[in-house]
Amino acid sequence: MTTQTLQQPSLLLASLKADTNIKPFLQRCQELVKVINDYPAKELHQIFPWLVESVFGSLDGVIAGWNLRFLHARSAEYNIAMDFLDPSGPMMKLVYKLQAEEYKYEIPVNYLPGPVKAAIQEGVLPDCPLFHNKLQFPLSGLLSLSLALNPFEFYMFNLASSLISPKSYPPGQQGANSDSAYFVLVDTYLKYFLPTEGSVPPSPFSDSRGSVSPPTPRPPSGSFPGYAVHPSSLLKRHLSHQPSITADPAAQEIWRSETLLQVFVEIWLHHYSLEMYQKLQSPQVKLALLQYRLSMSSMLCQPAAPPGSGTLHSYQVLLPFTHPTPLGAPEEPFSPTEEHVLAVRLLVKHLHAFSCSLKPEQVSSTSPSAHPHTSPLEDLKRVVVQRFVQQKLYVFLQHCFGHWPLDASFRAVLETWLSYIQPWRYTGDRSSPQTDQNRAVPDKWSFFVQENLLMYTKLFQGFLNRVVRTDLVNAKNALMVFRVAKVFAQPNLAEMIQKAELLFLEPEYVLHPRQHRAFLTPAHGGSFLSARQPVVTDAVFRVKGHVYGLEGQDCQYRRMFGAELREAVLKLVQIIAQARQTAKGISDHSAEGVTSGSLWSWFGLGPPELSHTFSGAETSDTAEGLRKTHEFLERALDNLCVIFRLNPGQVAQLVAQMGSSQRDVISRQLPDSIQGENGLVLTDLGRLQIINGLRRFEIEYQGDPELQPIRSYENALLVRLLFRISSLINTKCGGHMETLCSRGDFLGRLSCHFLSSPAPNGSGRSPVTRRSLERSRRPRLSLRPLASYRTLLVLLLLYLLGALLSLGPVSCTFLILTGAFLLGLFVTLFGDKLKAQ
Repeated sequence: MTTQTLQQPSLLLASLKADTNIKPFLQRCQELVKVINDYPAKELHQIFPWLVESVFGSLDGVIAGWNLRFLHARSAEYNIAMDFLDPSGPMMKLVYKLQAEEYKYEIPVNYLPGPVKAAIQEGVLPDCPLFHNKLQFPLSGLLSLSLALNPFEFYMFNLASSLISPKSYPPGQQGANSDSAYFVLVDTYLKYFLPTEGSVPPSPFSDSRGSVSPPTPRPPSGSFPGYAVHPSSLLKRHLSHQPSITADPAAQEIWRSETLLQVFVEIWLHHYSLEMYQKLQSPQVKLALLQYRLSMSSMLCQPAAPPGSGTLHSYQVLLPFTHPTPLGAPEEPFSPTEEHVLAVRLLVKHLHAFSCSLKPEQVSSTSPSAHPHTSPLEDLKRVVVQRFVQQKLYVFLQHCFGHWPLDASFRAVLETWLSYIQPWRYTGDRSSPQTDQNRAVPDKWSFFVQENLLMYTKLFQGFLNRVVRTDLVNAKNALMVFRVAKVFAQPNLAEMIQKAELLFLEPEYVLHPRQHRAFLTPAHGGSFLSARQPVVTDAVFRVKGHVYGLEGQDCQYRRMFGAELREAVLKLVQIIAQARQTAKGISDHSAEGVTSGSLWSWFGLGPPELSHTFSGAETSDTAEGLRKTHEFLERALDNLCVIFRLNPGQVAQLVAQMGSSQRDVISRQLPDSIQGENGLVLTDLGRLQIINGLRRFEIEYQGDPELQPIRSYENALLVRLLFRISSLINTKCGGHMETLCSRGDFLGRLSCHFLSSPAPNGSGRSPVTRRSLERSRRPRLSLRPLASYRTLLVLLLLYLLGALLSLGPVSCTFLILTGAFLLGLFVTLFGDKLKAQ
C-alpha cells in the first residue's frame, strides 16, 4: 500500500475494492487498519459507505458482506472480524474520526420500516429524534427522499438493517444462531453503550466542540400532527438545564447510547401497519392530524415550496405532493424471522438488566429536581424500558401472536414475551438460585405490572387463542404451555395483575376532569420506578394511561380474571386432558407393539410382522417425547389451578371424565367415516378428528401378503425366487389344496395351518376390493418366510448345532422338517387355548 500523499481518494477506494477479491481476509483487515490510522478524515470519508456495505451487506440484500449472521467461533475469521468491529476497535475508531468532522451519509427512505416510510409519504415525520432534521429533498422528487445521518447513526443503521434485509443464504445455511458473530457483536455494543456498571467510555475523538451534538429540542408550545407521541430526547431535556454543552462531559457521550437504542427499536420493532399505530393515538393527536390533512388540501392550490431547500423539523408538512401510489393500497404483512425475534429478545433482556442496575437511592423518584446531581445515564436507566420499548414491542408481539405459524418455532416469540414481563429476573440477585422458582415477586414490581398490564393480560389471551389450536401431544408445544403457566403461577404475580385490573375498572370520576387520560403514559414520561403520589389516584392514572395509550380510547378491555376468560381456561384444561390421554394411549399402543414381538412370534404363534403398525410418528412422539408431554401438561394443569384458583377436585374429575372417553377413542373408536364401495371414506368430522389427534387409524398392510413390499429384514433375491416357486406349486396344486383345507376333521385343520397364508384383517378399514380379499384368503403354499434374515439365522444356528452333534446336512434337514411338523401338530391341537391366554 503506497502512502496517502501519492494516492487520491478515488484510487484508494479502487485499490481496496480490488483487494477484496484477491487478498485473504486477515490481510485485508490489516490493511484497513493501516488505512484508518494513516489517512485523514477527508479521504476516509470517501471509503466509509463502501466499507460499511462490505461488512454488513447492502440494504437491498444484493451484497452479502461478511455474513456475520453465519460466522461462528469455530471459524478462523471470527476473531479477526470481532476485533475489527469491537467498540474500541478500528471500525469504531473510523466512525469517531468522521464523527468529529460532522460528515453526513444518506439512507434512502425506501429502506426504512414500512410505517415510517408510509408516514413520510403521507407528509408526516415520526416524532423520533433519530429522524429530526434529517430529511433531504432532492430535485428528482419524492421517490428519492433520503435521510442524512451522521457516521455513528449510519453505521448503527446498517448494523440493525442487516438482520432484516433480504439476503440469499450461503449453501448449507438456513438461518443464524444466537451464538453467531452478529448476535455477539450486538450484545457487545449493548453492554458497551448501555453499561450496567460505570459509565459509557468517552469518544477518543472529542475536540473542543465536543462530539456531534443532538439537534436542539423543539419548543414545547408547538403542537404538530404526527403518528407518534414520544417525548423529545432525554439528553436534550437534560442539556436544556445545563449552562453550556461542555459543562457535563457525560452529557456529550450519552447521545450514542440513545442513538443505538433508537436505531435498534425503530429498525427491529417498527414493522406494523400505519393504521395499527394510528389507532394508538390520543384524540388530541387525531384531531391535529385531521386539521393537518385539511390544511394540506388547501395548500395544494398554492405554489409549491422549492425542493432541495434542506431539512425540516419533525411533525411539519414535508411537501404539498401527490402520493405516487394510492393510499391504503394493500401491502404484504411483515413476517419477522426467528433470528429477528431472538435479536429483539437479546435487546429486551439487556434493557431490563440496564434498567435494574439503577442505584437504590435513585429509584425512589423520576423527577430531575429530586436528584440534581444524577448523571444522564442514570436518568436514562429510569425510563428506558417504558419510553423507548414498551409501545412498539407490544404491537410487535401482538402481530407475532396473530401471524406466526402454529408450530414449535413460536418458542422464540414466547420467550421474548416472557423475558419482558419478568424484569425481576435481571436484577443481578442470584443469592439463592435454588429457590428462585418458588420466590414471590417483590411488591415493588407492582408499578411495572400496572404500567404494562396489557403485556400480561392481552397477550395471555392471545396465547390462549393460539394454544387451543395447537397439537399439544407434541412435546415442544406442551413445553410452551408449561412455560407460560409456570411464569404466571409465580407467587404474588397473579394478585398484582388482578389488582391492576381493578384499578383500571375504577369509575371515571376518579380522573381529574381537565386531565387527559394519557397522563403518565410511557409516552408522557411515566416510569415503573416513579414515586407514588396520592395512592389510588396515581395508580389509576398509571393503569388507565397505559391501556388507553396502547389500545386507544375506545378499547373494550377483557379481564384476565373475568368469567369469560375463565371459561376459556376451562376449555384449555379439557384440551390438555385430551392431549394427555392421547399421548398415554399412543405410548401404551407402542408398548403393546413391542411386547407382541415376544419369543412366541419366532415360532409363528404371535402376530405376524406384516400386520405390525407402522410408526409414522414424528421425533417428538417417541417414548421419551410422550413422557415429557405428559409431564409438561400435568405441571401446566397444576399451575393453571394456582393462577385462576380452580377447584382441584373439579379439575381432577373433569380430567378423569375426559380420560375415560379419550381412552375409548384411542383404543376402540375409528375416525368418523362412511362405508364406500372400496372401504371407509372419511367425513369432514373424521378429518378434523385426525388433525386434532382425537382419533386415528391403525396403519397396517391389508393387501395380499405375498405381494407386500420387500421389507428391510428380507432378502430381495430370495423373496422373488421363492415367490416364483410357490406360485408354480399353487398353480398346479391349488385345487387339491382347497379340497384338503375344506375338510372339517383334524387333517383339514392341520392342512389349513401349513397351507393357508395369514389373511388380512376383515375389518374393511382399507379400500381393498372384495376380489383381492377373496384371492388372498385361498389356501396356498407360502415360502416367503424362508427369505427372512431371522429365519435364515435360525436355520444356520440349527445346522451349526447339528454339525456339533456330528449330524450331516440331510439328517439336520430331516430333523428340522420333523420339528416343524410336530410344532404344527402342537399349534393345531392347543393353538386356540394359547391365544386365549
